[in-house]
Amino acid sequence: MKKILLQLDNDKFASVFDAVTAYDAGIDSLLQYGGVQPEDVRNLIYGEMFTRGGEDLKNSAAFIGGSNVEAGEAMLKAAKDSFFGPVRVSLMMDANGCNTTATAAVAKMLAHGDLSGKKVAILAGTGPVGLRAAALLAKEGADVVLTSRGLEKAEKACASIEERFGVKVAPQAAATPEDYNAVLQGVTAVLTCGAAGVQCVSEEMWKANDSLKVLADVNAVPPVGIEGVKSHWNGKEVEGKFLYGALGIGGFKMKLHRACVAKLFEQNDLVLDAEEIFGIAKTL
Repeated sequence: MKKILLQLDNDKFASVFDAVTAYDAGIDSLLQYGGVQPEDVRNLIYGEMFTRGGEDLKNSAAFIGGSNVEAGEAMLKAAKDSFFGPVRVSLMMDANGCNTTATAAVAKMLAHGDLSGKKVAILAGTGPVGLRAAALLAKEGADVVLTSRGLEKAEKACASIEERFGVKVAPQAAATPEDYNAVLQGVTAVLTCGAAGVQCVSEEMWKANDSLKVLADVNAVPPVGIEGVKSHWNGKEVEGKFLYGALGIGGFKMKLHRACVAKLFEQNDLVLDAEEIFGIAKTL
């Protein structure tokens, strides 16, 4: 029986990136829908649920994507709400690559030792990747601080993390080089998640910081978030510090994304969101 993946995208056109990745993960057929709203999800999921039954249901799964992560979360809820009893299909939510990218960055940071009890900074972290990375690190026991240009926005972001993930992250305002330098005092690891072309950390700043051991940046558009870090660096050691660029993180993100899609077809009751994807990353 063919492995069929239903791709539900909240953008006008369903993502080609996610489609290619799905085929590379070993699916047989892809059903793509763009412009999907949460209220559309139930009937689309029903099309998969009611055409196969029993053991055959594990050969059908759904991937929820698109650039709007909030809409993706609502779509995931709508999909889960459409299930009853054992009649269900496995689901993965990775709108805008939020879960796989955040997980890949965190996995790279943890590769250099336990961060439990250590201070970690997520700079410009109010976007989907920053929020999830902060949450995952906090769940690993790190003392996480998350910054935004304005304190109110940082506070709202940290409140949303506590509501969704049940962990506390400290908010802090940072908008200038002096602000960022102050945040980084005593920090062991830092992840920059700013908008494309926004630099948060200068090379002089991180080289002079004795506490920093791991630096990661998810921005590949120059100037990158951490000055002096090359996008392809994948744990390059410089002056006793380990540095990751966006492409270095992205290589593992792709491996993880494919592994998650493949896992959807092992059973019919998986729901892969941030925590579950992070769990899979630990096995790779």
